Amino acid sequence: MSNKKLAGIIAGCIIVLIAIGVMACEQPAFSINVIPEQLNGHSIAGQHCVFLVTIADEGQEGQLPVTISAQAPGAEVVIYQQDIVEGQVAEVVVIPAQASTGKTIKVTITGNRGGSTDKKIVSFDVIEGEDDRQEYAGELLDSFVSWLAANHPELGITGDTEWDGTMVSPEWLVVSHYLFFSEEWEVHIEWHIMVPPHDWAKIDLRHRFDELEPSYAFEISSLDANSEPVPIEPPETVWR
Repeated sequence: MSNKKLAGIIAGCIIVLIAIGVMACEQPAFSINVIPEQLNGHSIAGQHCVFLVTIADEGQEGQLPVTISAQAPGAEVVIYQQDIVEGQVAEVVVIPAQASTGKTIKVTITGNRGGSTDKKIVSFDVIEGEDDRQEYAGELLDSFVSWLAANHPELGITGDTEWDGTMVSPEWLVVSHYLFFSEEWEVHIEWHIMVPPHDWAKIDLRHRFDELEPSYAFEISSLDANSEPVPIEPPETVWR
């Protein structure tokens, strides 16, 4: 083999190696977005801390799903709609263990598609406390549900809808917050702990798995006066 031919082969191999190196250094073909980046305050043991995850495609693989996974030492992790494409929403639920009280939970959320990955890290503190709002929050939700069933049947919310609830923002006192989840909807309920006529209650609704923010909201202006719910402008972000 001539020196000239050998030099050509070596040059070709170098070009291939450089191309492989450039491909390895490229940014992932997608990025993940996590909402919220931090909670409104702290959490308590047993609280379901729900993070919403979406992807933004940067390559040509827009129709291929990204698999979402998460790790959170000191907490249980449950993921709903684990495989998503752009426009869909995964829910990463982090449930701090009792032993994590007084500690910080670090959550690493990862998206994977083929050999491409992207990660986001969020963290929150776990404080001493217990869920003492579930019963009253459920009563308030029932007040809205009965009205929604009669006035907004298109939402598919009725007295037979099953809900799972969780404490949220345990340190907030004058205005209390609670989250409820059905198979289709997330409902954030908040109420003002004041005397009439300032004893209002509000809900906002997010359609799970395809919305990042609420699309409906309603208010009872005075609980003591048994006011009927009225539509209000939905908030721009979910409450966490």
